[in-house]
Amino acid sequence: MTAQPDERDRASRETEPAPESSAADLLGAALGGAARRAGLDPDGDGSTHKVVWTAMGGWRGILESVLPSLAFVVLFTLRPEPLVLSLGVSVGLAAVFTLVRLAQRSAPSAALGGLVAAGVAAALALWTGRGADNFVPGLITNALYGTGMIVSALVGWSLIGLAAGFLMGEGTAWRADRRKRRTFFWLGIAWGALFLARLAVQLPLYLTDQVTLLGTLKLIMGLPLFAPMVAVTWLVVRALYPRSE
Repeated sequence: MTAQPDERDRASRETEPAPESSAADLLGAALGGAARRAGLDPDGDGSTHKVVWTAMGGWRGILESVLPSLAFVVLFTLRPEPLVLSLGVSVGLAAVFTLVRLAQRSAPSAALGGLVAAGVAAALALWTGRGADNFVPGLITNALYGTGMIVSALVGWSLIGLAAGFLMGEGTAWRADRRKRRTFFWLGIAWGALFLARLAVQLPLYLTDQVTLLGTLKLIMGLPLFAPMVAVTWLVVRALYPRSE
């Protein structure tokens, strides 16, 4: 006896992956791959200090992250006009870092991303004539990342959990474990709070055109806060996934 058409359709629907799960798998795989490329290797024997140092890109990564913004802040403070001077030096440093990576045939993604961000920010600042607009892309990034982290945690699909799940080889199975689900919820909230705290501090300075203070606080709230968060997240993830597993 053959199954009726409606029964076959129902069986087909039951075997198909849910769109929500498929989207989460794709996003989680991308996040997990990015985490691994950043140096978070679950199979490695490195210390937490080494893992964090690798995630920041070592001395080169720190210089690529800090120097363009620092040069802009210092030059703008000493000589606000012409604006193109401080912006040009900032973008020029980002370009030099990218060229060095290309010449050494190392992965240029980090430096290239910094160059694109610096170029877009500089173009916006030159277009409006306001030095503070050089920080608009960063403000938008903090708003998007912070909102994404908080919302994903609240709906039960923490971005930190997705990244960790695929990095550690269990995909989205962590959602069936109450302990892991609760832990990734709070990690997501913590990361979201970090991005939104940056936004809350820096946005009023942008609106009041306090460029020097804005740039200084951006640097202070950058790597000095990012590194401890990476360390805490890595230690928590390692505790959730003992090496014996």
